[in-house]
Amino acid sequence: MTKPILHSCLAFFSLVLTSLCSIAQSLPTSVLYHQLLQLKETKRVLYIAAHPDDENTQLISALSNGEQVQVAYLSLTRGDGGQNLLGKELGIELGQIRTQELLRARETDGGRQYFTRAIDFGYSKHPDETLQNWDKQSVLSDVVWVVRNFQPDIIITRFNTVPGGGNHGHHTTSAILAEEAFDLAADPSAFPDQLQFVSPWQTKRIFWNTYNFGGDFVPLESERYAVIQVGEYNSLLGKTYSQIAADSRTMHKSQGFGATPRIGAGMDYLQLIKGEPFDVSAFENIPSRWKEVDGGTEIEALLQQLLEKFDFKNPLINLKALMEIRSKLGAVTSEAPWLTEKSKRLDHFIFNLLGLKMEFVTNKELGFSGEDIQAQLVVNNPSRILLTDVSLELFDEKYTGIKKVSANNEPIYVLVDFSVSESVPLSQPYWLINPIADALYDVKDQTMIGKPSNEVSIEGNLTFRINEQEFKTTLPLEYKYNDQVDGEVKQPFTIVPEIDLEVSEHHVFLLPGVDPVVSIAVNFKDQIQEGELTFKNLKKSEFEILGVEDDLSQKKKIYRVSFRLNKNEQREAVAQFTTSEGTTYDQVTNRISYKHIPNLTYFSPASINVIQEEWKVSGGKIGYIMGAGDDVPSVLTSLGYQVSTITDFSLVNLSQFKSIVVGIRAYNTNKKLVENQQNLLTYVENGGNVVVQYNVVSPLLTKNFGPYPFSISRGRVTVEDSPFEADWDHTVLSSPNKITEKDFGNWVQERGLYFVTDIAPGYSNPITFQDPGEKPQPGSLIYTQYGKGTYIYTGISFFRELPAGVPGAIKLFINLIEQ
Repeated sequence: MTKPILHSCLAFFSLVLTSLCSIAQSLPTSVLYHQLLQLKETKRVLYIAAHPDDENTQLISALSNGEQVQVAYLSLTRGDGGQNLLGKELGIELGQIRTQELLRARETDGGRQYFTRAIDFGYSKHPDETLQNWDKQSVLSDVVWVVRNFQPDIIITRFNTVPGGGNHGHHTTSAILAEEAFDLAADPSAFPDQLQFVSPWQTKRIFWNTYNFGGDFVPLESERYAVIQVGEYNSLLGKTYSQIAADSRTMHKSQGFGATPRIGAGMDYLQLIKGEPFDVSAFENIPSRWKEVDGGTEIEALLQQLLEKFDFKNPLINLKALMEIRSKLGAVTSEAPWLTEKSKRLDHFIFNLLGLKMEFVTNKELGFSGEDIQAQLVVNNPSRILLTDVSLELFDEKYTGIKKVSANNEPIYVLVDFSVSESVPLSQPYWLINPIADALYDVKDQTMIGKPSNEVSIEGNLTFRINEQEFKTTLPLEYKYNDQVDGEVKQPFTIVPEIDLEVSEHHVFLLPGVDPVVSIAVNFKDQIQEGELTFKNLKKSEFEILGVEDDLSQKKKIYRVSFRLNKNEQREAVAQFTTSEGTTYDQVTNRISYKHIPNLTYFSPASINVIQEEWKVSGGKIGYIMGAGDDVPSVLTSLGYQVSTITDFSLVNLSQFKSIVVGIRAYNTNKKLVENQQNLLTYVENGGNVVVQYNVVSPLLTKNFGPYPFSISRGRVTVEDSPFEADWDHTVLSSPNKITEKDFGNWVQERGLYFVTDIAPGYSNPITFQDPGEKPQPGSLIYTQYGKGTYIYTGISFFRELPAGVPGAIKLFINLIEQ
């Protein structure tokens, strides 16, 4: 019989507990005692800022592990508009990476994580500019929603509400929205549609976490501050809060934020912005929530007694008291979210006390609707305490044949065969299901807003008894394997389409004398099917299928396709494969893999940006020196250039290239480039052409970039359609393609960043951009002739514009490498 699977709809708070409930592990009794302190404490803090990596991990670590309060970080964005030190992923891909990095950071420092629907659209210089992109009421609604769900006693903002002063516009906006949400969350007339799911909530105080980066902050006598010790040593955990914070901060690897813990004492200051006055502590007059529910006072007293009598040497002796607390907690009738959470945490504490290992695993990572899956349930109880009536439920199917007694380190292994139900959706991140609108993710389901990630695709309900009390926990289905280097590895089990597509080129340039052929692969998870390939947005006369072959070993059809458009036209074509049964598939399965985060999967249209232009392109040999990683080489290849990555910096090797392009942040990351800088300049002197893309101010491996001196600044122009001035007769704007004002239209996110300054007289500066209300900023692109060759340095964001298929920027970059 085909067995359906369970796809449960978890409560708002439960995602943060998934890892707690899925598998327990043996922990030192000092750590268990620390968890018991957290179980008893009911205070809550919501920390609010704009981006991943904005949070103060030192403060979160101290509050979570020193004060034992539950701390959550609300990041308005997922960091989609940032830069990536690890690879070429930008935009929505980078947002997914940084989401997972934040979750790893919270696992490290003890906090939890929330987001709004706001998209990070890049650097913003003022909150007015920010709120021209974000719909204020929508983002404010999300902040209010999180406050009402999490129900914090105090809110802390990373930034203040004073525009300017070097603050990112997103930063200032996060503080503005936090202060407004502080008032509105308690107002039932504000966002009343939320009240079918949540209740109004009044936070007692809101603070600003004043800047104390150098440890030299001087409090103002006119302001009221709470002081938090953030450098203390926690003897239960064996670490200082600074060490925990550094480990948490280091999880932001895509930003290059590896951190070394500060040594010694440290203090953070919280300046009161609104709310009830206090004398010393930020938590003054905040009562225990246990006193708000019938029976809660007794439960709190029992927890205190257990803390006082906790047996570190024989931890199983503590089980009797824990079971009594659990019994009384189960009798409480309140549906308060914090109380439900405490129940789950108590169960997890008991699992850890016993050292239980529970997992639901399979030997494959990807599955599709209707596929038969072989999985295994593993339950191991190393203690002498008996687990009885063990059973697993998948939807309406119970695997009750495993009612063995589990104890004394004798594991239970049960094979579980089932079919993936058609009701299980693809593992698309929920915020990417609908098209993006107005710099906000379009999330239709109110209950999903704020969550860091999707609910688990497939999970089983595990039930057993301990001393006649029934326990239920959910186990996510995971892909488990052994890596020769890393040992045991687990990854999320992921649902993908039965049929998906691949495109060999995301940009097709129809240029004079060039007739590119694109490969479209149709991948079948089960068996090859017959069907028809077409293209949305193209007439049948605008493409031609040159050939098709079946690759039986890879279960795929491979089509060879050419395109034709009118002169100077751009079109987004979406490949579509329609089966003989009439089902259409048009998605690409995208995978992102880094060892510090789980494997990521998302789906995007099988789109191809077809551009018909009259550009002059030589198609010569281009050398590319990689930096932090970008997707510029693939665009150059699509233009017809012969692109090679340079690892050999000998003059003989360099001399073969018409031009050499240096990738983004290469002088921040590529030591070999710096060691061979003189060879690069000699290549220019001998007649070569070098184009260097942007680098950040710090850390720089050298400050000697070009044949004549210049410095890198923090200057940038953030408005993508900002005004500009141009020397139209300059060679980079006139040859071999004539650049016009039209070519600076429809750019994405920004003009450029980290422009250069202190420019030696030997350079010319043909383009000057200008953000609204600011002075023109030179230094976006500088040019010089050196010996027989040319040297160009540019802070223009070609690394964003070229992969986005912006024709004018591509045309300008062609001119740079054709000098």
